[in-house]
Amino acid sequence: MAWILQGVESAIRGDDITVKSYKVESRITSRFCHTTVKSSVVNSGPNAQSIGFNVQIPKRAFITNFTMNVNGIMFVGSVKEKTVARNLYAQARARGKAAGLVRANSQDMETFKTEVHVPPGSKIEFELHYQEMMQRKLGFYEHSLYLQPGRLVPQFQVDVYIYEPSGIASVETPNTLGEHFSGMAKLTSSKDKAHVVFKPSLQQQRKCENCTTSAIDGIFTVKYDVLRDSNAGELHVVFVSLHFVSDGHFVHFFAPANLSPLPKNIVFVIDVSGSMWGVKMKQTVEAMQTILDDLTMDDYFSIVDFNHNVRCWSEELVPGSTIQVAEAKKYIQNIKPNGGTNINEALMRAVQMLVKASNQGMIDPRSVSMIMLVSDGDPTVGEIKLSAIQKNLKKVMREEFSLFSLGIGFDVDYDFLERIAMENRGAAQRIYTSHDASDQIRRFYSQVSSPLLRKITVQFPEDSVSDVTQNHFDKYFSGSELVVAGKVLPSESTTLNSFTTAFDRLDLSLQTEADYLELDAALAQQQHAFTGFARQMWAYITVNQLLAERSLAPTAGKKRKITQRILTLAVEHQFVTPLTALLVESEEAKERLLADSPKDPKQVTVVCLCVFCGTVENDPHFIVHLPKNNMDVCFNIDSEPGHILNLVSDPGAGVVVNGQLVGSKRVEEKEKVNTYFGIISVFYQPDGIRVSVSTDRIDLTDGRNNHSFTWGATADITQDRVKVSIVKDSKVMVTVDDKITVMVLLHRVWKKHPTHVDYLGLYIPSNNQYSSQAHGLIGQFGQEPEVRVFNLHQGADPLKKEATMEVKGNKLVVTRGWQKDYRRDNKRGSDVFCWFIHNSGKGFIDGHYTNYLVPRLDSFLPLPL
Repeated sequence: MAWILQGVESAIRGDDITVKSYKVESRITSRFCHTTVKSSVVNSGPNAQSIGFNVQIPKRAFITNFTMNVNGIMFVGSVKEKTVARNLYAQARARGKAAGLVRANSQDMETFKTEVHVPPGSKIEFELHYQEMMQRKLGFYEHSLYLQPGRLVPQFQVDVYIYEPSGIASVETPNTLGEHFSGMAKLTSSKDKAHVVFKPSLQQQRKCENCTTSAIDGIFTVKYDVLRDSNAGELHVVFVSLHFVSDGHFVHFFAPANLSPLPKNIVFVIDVSGSMWGVKMKQTVEAMQTILDDLTMDDYFSIVDFNHNVRCWSEELVPGSTIQVAEAKKYIQNIKPNGGTNINEALMRAVQMLVKASNQGMIDPRSVSMIMLVSDGDPTVGEIKLSAIQKNLKKVMREEFSLFSLGIGFDVDYDFLERIAMENRGAAQRIYTSHDASDQIRRFYSQVSSPLLRKITVQFPEDSVSDVTQNHFDKYFSGSELVVAGKVLPSESTTLNSFTTAFDRLDLSLQTEADYLELDAALAQQQHAFTGFARQMWAYITVNQLLAERSLAPTAGKKRKITQRILTLAVEHQFVTPLTALLVESEEAKERLLADSPKDPKQVTVVCLCVFCGTVENDPHFIVHLPKNNMDVCFNIDSEPGHILNLVSDPGAGVVVNGQLVGSKRVEEKEKVNTYFGIISVFYQPDGIRVSVSTDRIDLTDGRNNHSFTWGATADITQDRVKVSIVKDSKVMVTVDDKITVMVLLHRVWKKHPTHVDYLGLYIPSNNQYSSQAHGLIGQFGQEPEVRVFNLHQGADPLKKEATMEVKGNKLVVTRGWQKDYRRDNKRGSDVFCWFIHNSGKGFIDGHYTNYLVPRLDSFLPLPL
């Protein structure tokens, strides 16, 4: 399959679309936030077109609902167990009445995307709900809203309401949207309430005085903190109904201040393998310069750096004196990345260092000992089995040691780094390889660099509470907060007590008491308070903790039990989790969408709901996106195994892209042989360089030498003006002269399948910079033709609508349907709505498809056709 791709970043797209309103409202009550995003859009053009609604939400948030009103037809969401939702969705698909996945991952945010194809004059109202618990970091709660309306909006408004019963210490709105919007956010606050409103006028939204594009594209942030008593404990108790005491829930917040940091013993374990070369290493070194300056004479530290070998800057922990820090910084500065990755031995060496220091009495019994691992790849040397490394580490780590993992980039197995950190009383953080990667590393270190307490336990009187979330914590760090929630058991008392013990340089014991009737009455008077916050927060914390437990479950039986608990809670509280999905149905159940949470952080999935369409059953070779016409057109090439098709032939740029077909395995004599792309070749004539991608390997030839690479490793190669990027068992990106890009996807099938074979998918961006001489099955659409689709009517197949397409002086009968786009989901693909051209693209492509057959993989297309 081939796809001409137009990158669409705007939330609402289409040339004749009017966005009437875009409104965001967040209600934060005692650190728990419910956010609603609403948008009203009209197709004001003369043709049917797709309208998209894209919202980025924090990864830690759970979507709770999504509704759509399309010309009076309501689509309402409900969270179900994933298998149940998928079965219902599959039933709808079988009737030709369903759409695809609607949730995807990006950097720190997760993207919710949906698309609706509607006739002219249609009005669509979107509404998305999600919930999250505010996490205190470095002394603040930070609420972030990604605002990306895509165009000017007459009614644009953001409201953030905060209600904190204990009082608000500070609230601010940093200028994260840029100087253009400086001072536009209005803040009003009182002792326990705050309201932030951001409501730029149409003129204020413009990038410049006469611009028609919106300057709103970024993160809107509200930061605040709460007032605390000197004993640092708060207890909030809320009842869903005062008449049903068993439905009561409590939330306990613990955030002591004014304590001296405990001394720390820290071993920095830094990956210096070849994959860290360049920006990754440069930014790691920059971050370490600042981190090392943070050490004090009370701290002890050392550095372990590793590739295929493991080295120690110092075999023993040394105090964080000025001299030692300067020597360590010089050592870090001189690191030259190369070689493989021996994570197991590096971690073992770090633990041995801490054990040795402890056995020799160098470590203060009340200090905090930790390992900080920085890595960007999977182990390739020594012990490479992840489960074995996890087991080895668990065996040698002492109870008083913690491991913190920083995974740099997307190639790293972040799940593994997270598992070993969680299992050893630490945490993990993914670091994105961008211009601020060093800041990301420093920020994470800042969150764990000032331990204040150890071994914290929060307890409640016997028979007063049940279903309590985690109440034992290994460490408390400055600027953070520990949260415990649970259910209140029926009692004649209207108060609840908590008892907290912890260790710093001295033993600490605190007692807190709260009157839940008093708080319940106060909440009832708050117009914008989220009255169900305690119940939802308890469920939110519990589900997240169970998901963490599930990833560490030692047996399949234990994992099943945890899974069932998660499912029960997620469905009851309507959370879209990795184990549940959001099924969105019209009131008549004639259309269904499925919202899901992919595991792959690189995956981006788009859903397209077609309000009046059927499906196309066969898988095309080509899907062509026409950005000016805002439509996708698809067609098959009914050729034979062995034929070589010219895809792009551009003599002006000196680039040719060809694809050779392979056939399915032996079939019955009368059956048609299915064909697939088995080899994709990119030839750059000026430098004589050819990149040939097959299902077995990738070959780069420069006329003199041939370099061969397998699909089993990730690699980046640059040869003159040709760049080749291989992602292990996934895809190859070929970029020529920074102007023309080709992406080839690898599709593996079951080896014992009776007919199917491995094949390649081809994706070529429509913004490639071809010369005016470009042609080929795909290259010809670098100059987009005028296309008009009209006369939509019922076809011979009741599930497939037909229409007339006017293109290149031809009138073609086309069929409306769905096809698969595998760019972001290599296994399942995402559904794409398109117009299908019959007879091997006749009338849509120039000439006949046989005109595009060439003799060799490096052959240019003869001109003219």
